[in-house]
Amino acid sequence: MVSKTKTNTLQIALGADHGGYELKEQLKKHLRDSGHATRDLGTHSKDPVDYPKIAQSVAELVSGGDCRFGIVIDGAGIGSAMAANKVPGVLAAACNNEALARNSREHNDANVLTLGAAQVDVETAKRIVDVFLGTECTVDRHQRRVKMIRDLEKGKRSVSPGSMNDLSADDFARIASRVRDLLQPGASAPAAGPALPPEKLVKLIDHTLLKPEAVAEDIEKLCDEAKKHGFYSVCVNSNWVAKARTFLRGSQVKLCSVVGFPLGAQTPEIKLLEARRAIREGANEIDMVVNIGALKGKDDILVARDIRGVVEACKEGRATSKVILETALLTDEEKVRGCQLAMKAGADFVKTSTGFSKGGATVEDVALMARTVAPRKLGVKASGGIRTYADVVKMVEAGATRVGCSASVKILEEAVAMASGKG
Repeated sequence: MVSKTKTNTLQIALGADHGGYELKEQLKKHLRDSGHATRDLGTHSKDPVDYPKIAQSVAELVSGGDCRFGIVIDGAGIGSAMAANKVPGVLAAACNNEALARNSREHNDANVLTLGAAQVDVETAKRIVDVFLGTECTVDRHQRRVKMIRDLEKGKRSVSPGSMNDLSADDFARIASRVRDLLQPGASAPAAGPALPPEKLVKLIDHTLLKPEAVAEDIEKLCDEAKKHGFYSVCVNSNWVAKARTFLRGSQVKLCSVVGFPLGAQTPEIKLLEARRAIREGANEIDMVVNIGALKGKDDILVARDIRGVVEACKEGRATSKVILETALLTDEEKVRGCQLAMKAGADFVKTSTGFSKGGATVEDVALMARTVAPRKLGVKASGGIRTYADVVKMVEAGATRVGCSASVKILEEAVAMASGKG
């Protein structure tokens, strides 16, 4: 196996519960003496704490790209590894000797090391850390297997041995020829139903009413339609959350509230308060508008704080968080950076538009956002200008996992007509 010692400075996330606190402090000094930078996520005393929270914090810094590696210490190292591995993008390994540390990097490309303070002494722990940080996964067969592990996380199935790998160039040529034949006008093909049958379509739709002139009767109608047709959620302005919750009582329809809508120009503190109140009044999901000017001005610290406050409120209230980028006002670089900041903040979705700017969702923007957030498996919500069934299909094919529509009933009627052969 090939091991390679690193000479560059690494950014390392470091955490421990109360049982690992003393070892963490020793390792922090060792890492800094070795020239590495550390982010100490606690704990900072011997007072009892819950190790899953510490492990999650470390893992999220690694998964989001803020730190190259993470190290978490608890009593045995096993529980922290289990917790860290729940964070997408993390491969955590509990290693209580140097051989396991080397194997976890060479064979498994682990990016989080967990240690058991009750299993190793300080000097052994230092050697384990040095081996872990100084070893690379460079062998092709190991890298291929690590990719298989990551594909499992993304829900992909690995190719079965002896299937695609056994196809010759002639085989591929015949398959390509057959596909071309099927795509020719008049080619025989099995009859197909709608690309999105009605029962699947409704589970993608946030039935939306955000007009400033809406009155209580309009909100009641929105909720009645959502209940009748089984839409995933209704999306309303935050002042209507309590009323909508009453209208939705007894149904499975989720309640979504916008925050910082539609300009996103409020301070982070105001958005946080608005999100907390909406959640307290019954919102299950929050669609917050990012600070667009700050994003365009490259004030990423403000944007991150803006998003993180709402995301944390959502986590506390067990609500889904979505970040509206208003893509019509952004360059592609700004869209990507906005997605990355949403990922780092721990958001659940990124969303294209408010529907109140100069443009709405486009296939190109949805595809770009879907590619960008794929490593963290965030959802992508397309909204703004989606008025037909064909619009929805295009957005879903581009990577949207949710759509926001005010024309939801009409769109569903189109899908039903297609399913019955009348479309």
